[in-house]
Amino acid sequence: MKVTVSRRAHFNAAHRLYRKDWSDQKNDAVFGLCNNPNYHGHNYELIASVTGEIDPETGFVIDVKVLKDYIKSEIEDAFDHKNLNLDVPEFKDLNPTAENIVVVIYNKLKAKLDQQLDLEVTLFETPRNFVKYAGK
Repeated sequence: MKVTVSRRAHFNAAHRLYRKDWSDQKNDAVFGLCNNPNYHGHNYELIASVTGEIDPETGFVIDVKVLKDYIKSEIEDAFDHKNLNLDVPEFKDLNPTAENIVVVIYNKLKAKLDQQLDLEVTLFETPRNFVKYAGK
């Protein structure tokens, strides 16, 4: 029997959507206000959902405190109150779109989890705009 355990987290971060190899005009046309050279920020909401078999000894799929600690060390400490373009190495050459951010978060968390556990990450950039990634 598989069960999904979810943990919600939050971080604030600034970013700018642009490609270094494009002209200013093309960046403006594609990314609009999100291409502001002075950056802009979001209050991101994150839901990490781990699915797996219930351990017969503990009754857990994953200890929620362990999941909380992974999110804190891998995501909140790395992204919170940071400029994603300038302060987060994963985005040095990767445009920090919501789609790319959710994949980076997934990869960082998945590397910490037991192999047999499945992971889905939902990232809210605004209350109405969100992305999901489950590694497929």
